Amino acid sequence: MSETTILDMCCGSRMFWLDKQDDRAIFSDRRCEEHVLCDGRLLNISPDVIADFRHLPFANNSFSQVVFDPPHLDRAGENGWMRKKYGVLDRDGWREDIRKGFSEAFRVLRPQGTLVFKWNETQIPVRHVIELTDQKPTIWQRTGKGDKTHWILFLKS
Repeated sequence: MSETTILDMCCGSRMFWLDKQDDRAIFSDRRCEEHVLCDGRLLNISPDVIADFRHLPFANNSFSQVVFDPPHLDRAGENGWMRKKYGVLDRDGWREDIRKGFSEAFRVLRPQGTLVFKWNETQIPVRHVIELTDQKPTIWQRTGKGDKTHWILFLKS
């Protein structure tokens, strides 16, 4: 087994991972569940570690790379497929939750490590999210339908 050097702190169903079983990574999420989506596909959320991204159970400076792809919705139907697939933020407390998530990501990230942050601004503009950290991004790329998904990289000093 390879050395574990990557943390995906809210892995969900590991949608963008090339190798969903990559042994260099620890996959963490507060959810562990299975759903059948409206198109019949199985959605499996099966983290290695059950943990809340606001309170990670890892030591300081543990990972060379941290992936932070938190839920980006503050409105989603109780039984809707969007909630099942992406999770949902607390409508009133999401700013503090994301602020704590950034803090935890940088706490567990090693010096000179990279934070990969992903955000889709379908409901919440990315500018409202990025202001929740005082860290300066190194790379910022917009992708997806209508350029709504942002991949933002940070280097920890």
